[in-house]
Amino acid sequence: MSGHGSGWGNPAPAGLLALAVACFTFYALLGGKVEHTAIPLLGCWLLGGALVQFTVAVIELMEGATTGGNVFLFFSAFFMLTGGLEFIFKYLVIANGWPALDARIDGFAWCALWFGLWMWTPAYFKSPMTLLLAVLCLDVAVPIVALQDLGAIGHDYAGVAGNFLGLAGIFGIYTAAAIVLNTEYGKAVLPMPGGFIRPKNIGA
Repeated sequence: MSGHGSGWGNPAPAGLLALAVACFTFYALLGGKVEHTAIPLLGCWLLGGALVQFTVAVIELMEGATTGGNVFLFFSAFFMLTGGLEFIFKYLVIANGWPALDARIDGFAWCALWFGLWMWTPAYFKSPMTLLLAVLCLDVAVPIVALQDLGAIGHDYAGVAGNFLGLAGIFGIYTAAAIVLNTEYGKAVLPMPGGFIRPKNIGA
């Protein structure tokens, strides 16, 4: 996370809250809590999240937070912006009876995000435990989404992915709240347990 320099506040809480919005809405969709007619509305929420996370990414990178800045950058572009546009477009395809799309291309793209996320996860061993747990939950959900889009597994696992996304959202909200409250009051209002590795300067 940034916030170690001068003149900039830490934008990570906004990015984590945007992530939580995506996780909660995916949890609802994959878990069958809402009808598929909610898909274009989900797309709109993801587009809003893209704006937040792109802003967070730029500030984090300017502050020298390599891991957090890059993660928020690709989350904003692919999870949020691309995901939001695709949900809206796919809904229009179905609603207007346009030729079916070969959505397996999404599976190949999700595989790149899956492999990248797994390979970057060890960087979060230095982060607060709640943030690491959010990332580990995504490490479970993202491969399931990728394999489903590829057609390698059925949609029986959609609920599993949804549950882990819901947990990721909860951990993201807690981490965001802890950063805001602990910074504002200058003390540990909400506990932020350290990660597996304790660096001199904790970054995310």
